[in-house]
Amino acid sequence: MIATFAAVLMSTAAYSAEIPQVGQPAPEFSLPSQEGSNVALKALRGKWVVLYFYPKDMTQGCTIEAHNFQRDLAKYEEKNAAILGVSVDSVDSHKEFCTKESLTFKLLADSGKKVTEEYGSLNQRGMASRNTFLIDPKGKIAKVWTGVSPAKHSEEVLAALGEMK
Repeated sequence: MIATFAAVLMSTAAYSAEIPQVGQPAPEFSLPSQEGSNVALKALRGKWVVLYFYPKDMTQGCTIEAHNFQRDLAKYEEKNAAILGVSVDSVDSHKEFCTKESLTFKLLADSGKKVTEEYGSLNQRGMASRNTFLIDPKGKIAKVWTGVSPAKHSEEVLAALGEMK
């Protein structure tokens, strides 16, 4: 029983130990969006980037979180910030989700799970954990949120962005 508990602890630690920390360079990536074109982090240098990981398209919490980012999109744009949502869902799933929910910011498909894993956000079920990374215009991690609450998260990110400007 102790060995089983230790194994569970170690596997949990393996998933959370890799989360990039404030001050570290953000891991580079290029992933396809719902529009089919690739979005590369490097191409967004000079802007703040809100990189949020979420479990699954068209689920209640993920829809609430996406709606709130969409609602506040103009405020992010005023602060020179781009919003990028990432899940392990497919491009087609993202396209359907964006159409159904009128989302205009980019949702990135990490169906290979590589980027989600690099950001320490791949959970034991093979889905993304609800984590967010605020990346500064030079490409460094400025703030990290883990296990976020979808209902109030956009306001938290906007507040943090306001403090950093």
